[in-house]
Amino acid sequence: MDFVDSKRKNNFSVRIFLAAFLISLSIFWFKQSPIFSSPNLFSKPEAGVTHVLVTGGAGYIGSHASLRLLKDSYRVTIVDNLSRGNLGAVKVLKELFPEPGRLQFIYADLGDKQAVNKIFRENAFDAVMHFAAVAYVGESTLQPLRYYHNITSNTLLVLEAMAAHKVKTLIYSSTCATYGEPEKMPITEETEQVPINPYGKAKKMAEDIILDFSKNSDMAIMILRYFNVIGSDPEGRLGEAPRPELREQGRISGACFDAARGIIPGLKVKGTDYKTADGTCVRDYIDVTDLVDAHVKALANAKPGKVGIYNVGTGKGRSVREFVEACKKATGVDIKVEYLDRRPGDYAEVYSDPSKIARELNWTAMYTNLQKSLEIAWKWQSSHLNGYGFQNP
Repeated sequence: MDFVDSKRKNNFSVRIFLAAFLISLSIFWFKQSPIFSSPNLFSKPEAGVTHVLVTGGAGYIGSHASLRLLKDSYRVTIVDNLSRGNLGAVKVLKELFPEPGRLQFIYADLGDKQAVNKIFRENAFDAVMHFAAVAYVGESTLQPLRYYHNITSNTLLVLEAMAAHKVKTLIYSSTCATYGEPEKMPITEETEQVPINPYGKAKKMAEDIILDFSKNSDMAIMILRYFNVIGSDPEGRLGEAPRPELREQGRISGACFDAARGIIPGLKVKGTDYKTADGTCVRDYIDVTDLVDAHVKALANAKPGKVGIYNVGTGKGRSVREFVEACKKATGVDIKVEYLDRRPGDYAEVYSDPSKIARELNWTAMYTNLQKSLEIAWKWQSSHLNGYGFQNP
């Protein structure tokens, strides 16, 4: 009996030793990996290197912005809670820029004040590009409190953290929805802001907070109010991959592609009685590549103690009917279209006057061929039938 007990004890000790050895070995190898070791490079300023925090950097626009920043040799930290973003986009970026100190991803919610402060405390940021936001007009009318919390409150927390940790440059992602439904077109930066849905209202409130703070601060601030975003990376590395449950709320381009792929039976156009040439909404469609270029130029031109506010659009309005026809040509599919009643919170006609950003930042939209932008986006969509094929946690 004593021999059996002794043998069991020895076997148990061996198992404990082996487990401890394997754990130690795993920790050792993990520490050698760039993913573990590189955060030290993010925690200290480095001469000649600009470290940009990209909130919402796993999302459609944020991931494209991160790609451009990385291509331009910026150091990038992406913070995203993946409620709308996609970890697959981050994986693509990491594969493209695997070197230590180039890119890190932090899974966090900007509504968590402690988490936000920890991120700022542990990283030496030079600038923030604040994209993170829920951004569907129709959804905002159904869940207004969520929008005010996610957009307005979270922007306040980011701004407080920037002030506390002396981060001096903010590029804020705003929207033409803050203008509401102006009587006069095109929209200039001086057009009165009278938003008509919670999404636009929440964004305007965030802008107001930023502008009030700027009056007693030397922070360099750029606010970009952009219009309807389309397209994807021309080299096919990134695209738009919304969660399936959000397709109903998503962009018209996504709905067109879903109809072309047979995911949905057809396209639903909401509203045909607007006071426009063909009765459907008129929008200014800006290619994501142009939009990202505007953000990079805003960052390069941001000046301490100054606030720049710019519309980012093509300056040309295109109707939903025109968009649908361009999408049919881009996909080569005769998409079935069903015309329905208006969507709550939508407005008839919105397009920009981009002359200010052209004059002051030397920015002009280059990807203005609607069908071509849709062809590029369709190429990514049709070659990524399951999006990034990478499951979020």
